[in-house]
Amino acid sequence: MLPLAPLHYVLSAVSGFVVGFTLGLIGGGGSILAIPLLLYFVGLANLGGYPPDYIDHLVVGTTALAVGLNAFINAYMHWRRGNVALREGAVFAGVGAVGSFVGANVGLGVRGELLLFLFGIFMIAVAVYVWKGDGDGGRRASRRGSSWARLVPTAFAVGFASGFFGIGGGFLVVPGLLFSTGVDILKAVGTSLISVGTFGVVTAAAYLLKGLVEPLISLLYLAGGVAGGYAGARAASAVPRRTLRKIFAGMLIAVAVYVMARNLP
Repeated sequence: MLPLAPLHYVLSAVSGFVVGFTLGLIGGGGSILAIPLLLYFVGLANLGGYPPDYIDHLVVGTTALAVGLNAFINAYMHWRRGNVALREGAVFAGVGAVGSFVGANVGLGVRGELLLFLFGIFMIAVAVYVWKGDGDGGRRASRRGSSWARLVPTAFAVGFASGFFGIGGGFLVVPGLLFSTGVDILKAVGTSLISVGTFGVVTAAAYLLKGLVEPLISLLYLAGGVAGGYAGARAASAVPRRTLRKIFAGMLIAVAVYVMARNLP
């Protein structure tokens, strides 16, 4: 357990609110902000007496747990509305969990600064994806049926990326489901949360085995995220979705540049 001050815990809840609000506002991608917020806004990157590599990996494991738990809560809400394809979701999550575990262990073997530098590059790629997205996030319904030949490798690759970077990866899971199954966009979004939750928890478990998770901060992130998601969803109707996505993409690029500058290999 880190010797954190009360302010750290308050800022953790605020960070969770920001992540949840962003998710509710634009419908995806917000969890990618969880790591830089915990490092630089909450201030774990500035804690003395700990190797930076230890803190970097601790943040990845802690945010992965929060993102996973939050996704499971939202998956249940979508399931109650009939927006979850359980069979496709279970297969994608199961195969992806293997990829997530492999990716998490590979990430644990990468020096913390290099991992965060690569994460910054990944954020820029996500920003480009978000910027180019249309009203439904650039993710159109697939006209194909489900295909094991597409589903298994796609799920593993998405899970690996999620575990390696310690993110939920919903913006990867949704296109993956549309590519490899016959579900429509609405069910793809709801079904993706099963995988996002599974990947997050599996990644967190790999880090927890190494003592690299702060459960209390994860729970505070979760609580803030639930409140933020509710507020973001209510505010989403006030601003055009395309405008929101471009603002978010610009913010992602700015944060990515900062993260990369702080962690030059």
